[in-house]
Amino acid sequence: MYLVTVLGNFLIVLLIRLDSRLHTPMYFFLTNLSLVDVSYATSIVPQMLAHFLAEHKAIPFVSCAAQLFFSLGLGGIEFVLLAVMAYDRYVAVCDPLRYSVIMHGGLCTRLAITSWVSGSLNSLMQTIITFQLPMCANKYIDHISCELLAVVRLACVDTSSNEIAIMVSSIVLLMTPFCLVLLSYIQIISTILKIQSREGRKKAFHTCASHLTVVVLCYGMTIFTYIQPRSSPSILQEKLISVFYAILMPVLNPMIYSIRNKEVKGAWQKLLGQLSELTSKLAT
Repeated sequence: MYLVTVLGNFLIVLLIRLDSRLHTPMYFFLTNLSLVDVSYATSIVPQMLAHFLAEHKAIPFVSCAAQLFFSLGLGGIEFVLLAVMAYDRYVAVCDPLRYSVIMHGGLCTRLAITSWVSGSLNSLMQTIITFQLPMCANKYIDHISCELLAVVRLACVDTSSNEIAIMVSSIVLLMTPFCLVLLSYIQIISTILKIQSREGRKKAFHTCASHLTVVVLCYGMTIFTYIQPRSSPSILQEKLISVFYAILMPVLNPMIYSIRNKEVKGAWQKLLGQLSELTSKLAT
């Protein structure tokens, strides 16, 4: 599944790069999303596979800190990036005549940079304050990776300040983007319902279908896991959510955008047709 993740996402990036019809803001952000997915899976899965094969499952201190920084940062980047993509879909559906003027190259670049910088800064802050904690000796990380809450549980001191910092960052990088996505889709659905023709409504919905599917999967399980009546999720739930995001989401994203998107399917057909012609010429 890891190999499928790498291959699938890099093929999406290559396809967008090669087909000029896909040089639009939506696919620019999709390129960023694919790179985030590959990087996130790479920060967790190879080490996890090595531990599956090793009898003594150990990770150096520096490697654990690096894994926490990259996985936490890339997760935050993805949440912000999905909110940015929701804004792009909002402009495409609600203000299509001014779409190219609003979503110009400069704005798209700034939005992408904001996503990467905000996720990275939050991760850097959390990593620094987490690894400054005095850790108890002879304890192990009860998780599939150096996940934030799993590492914090190793501390021999009161971690209430760390838990407050985690809660604040969750509100900023999870709930704030989610609320922006929600507001965008309320406006999008309201606009779609006002379209008179059935064909027009169908076309407008397909414009957002792939992104909406990814949003439901990405935000849904995280909110279901962490926004609960009790104070914190169980360790088993933490492990399940990590497996979901490290293995399943990076595989599903390219499949969703390939299967449900007419432009991507058309680009695939064009590319395969060109490869077939080239193969025929070489054979003759």
